[in-house]
Amino acid sequence: MTPGLLIAAPRSGSGKTTVTLGLLRAFSRMGIRVQPFKSGPDYIDTAFQQAASRRPSFNLDSWAMSPSQMAAIVGGADADLMVAEGAMGLFDGAPAAGEAGNGASADLAALFGWPVILVMDVSGQSQSAAAIASGFRGLRPNLSMAGVILNHVASERHERLIRVAMEEIAIPIFGAIPRSASLRLPERHLGLVQAAEQADLDGVIDRMGDIVEAHVDLNIVRRAARSGAQHYRGSGLSMPPPGQRIAVARDEAFSFTYAHVLSDWRNAGAEILPFSPLADEAPAAHADAVWLPGGYPELHAGRIAGAGRFLSGLRRHASDRPIHGECGGYMVLGQALIDADGQAHAMAGLLGLVTSFAERRLHLGYRRARLLAPMGGMPAGTMLNGHEFHYSTIVEQPDHPLAQVTDAEGQPISSTGSHRGRVTGGFFHLVAHSSKAAP
Repeated sequence: MTPGLLIAAPRSGSGKTTVTLGLLRAFSRMGIRVQPFKSGPDYIDTAFQQAASRRPSFNLDSWAMSPSQMAAIVGGADADLMVAEGAMGLFDGAPAAGEAGNGASADLAALFGWPVILVMDVSGQSQSAAAIASGFRGLRPNLSMAGVILNHVASERHERLIRVAMEEIAIPIFGAIPRSASLRLPERHLGLVQAAEQADLDGVIDRMGDIVEAHVDLNIVRRAARSGAQHYRGSGLSMPPPGQRIAVARDEAFSFTYAHVLSDWRNAGAEILPFSPLADEAPAAHADAVWLPGGYPELHAGRIAGAGRFLSGLRRHASDRPIHGECGGYMVLGQALIDADGQAHAMAGLLGLVTSFAERRLHLGYRRARLLAPMGGMPAGTMLNGHEFHYSTIVEQPDHPLAQVTDAEGQPISSTGSHRGRVTGGFFHLVAHSSKAAP
């Protein structure tokens, strides 16, 4: 089976995204078909990975997905090499286990037999880096650490001190990236600024590829890749499409879609009909269902409120066909969205929801939901796994609740979503069906 490896780090901010993008671009330029993956619930990094590899990037999540669900995604990739990027630190995850683990990147390496390459920000330390690497190598016996890539190296002497210490504990160094060569991508409140909004994105990723080619031994990295072939058999996600023809909003305000969900719908024979609310496009008149993903509607609230064709098209569909909104899409289905300056913008009015960014409050974490009403082609009672990540507050939510929702530890969450007729919405981002019992 296709060999793979996991790019991880001791903590966030170590440079694993830059290294991963650089590896994807460098291998692609060598003519290697490299398939990217991202650990955990992340929409933004996958878009950068797709740009770097020119292949769709898929999320793998050991809390929200079962082993067979993840194996179906990995086993369906036609590639020469698989590169998965971790999230946060290698062992960081939810406080309670989910379908196949607690969401830690380490779970993926153990499941698929992928060796770990640890990206280490060594600024402010030298020989101590070896102690950190040694601790990560020995914490979980079912993991294999192939080696490390040093980031933010200050000088030749700095690198030499670390190399000697790593040699003493037999941890290979695959590369050392100078501090001056680091590239940073701009960020906003939900993570990196989206790939589609980056100026000269291809040029930026090319420079990342240049840095990795200059300072990382690509041949050794590729030879380190391994495959746990026995884990690659999967049964698929079986996410039923909400209709035969699905109008999916897709632009800078509605970009948070998971590749595996769209793939499931297509594999079930559904047709995806993209449209842009920011361009004031209405959903296709012949669509059987409308899906509004999450994204950044709060940054474009004025344009959305003035998009008459889009809003009128939504209202026409609502009379006899299902419409669902996730997080940002849910806000747009509501009565009003109050932006960070306190200005209220009228939305579609298909639900009574009023949300506000005037006083931001973080809502973040894994979620398990039991539907109280039909949603997206799924009947009431369906159990789903997903996550929530936004900074809005609910001012009004008068409609019937859509689901009973709990966090990763099984504690009830007030973000139940709502429904009115065939219009549904919630802050819940759908990842996969759940095999867990209903709360």
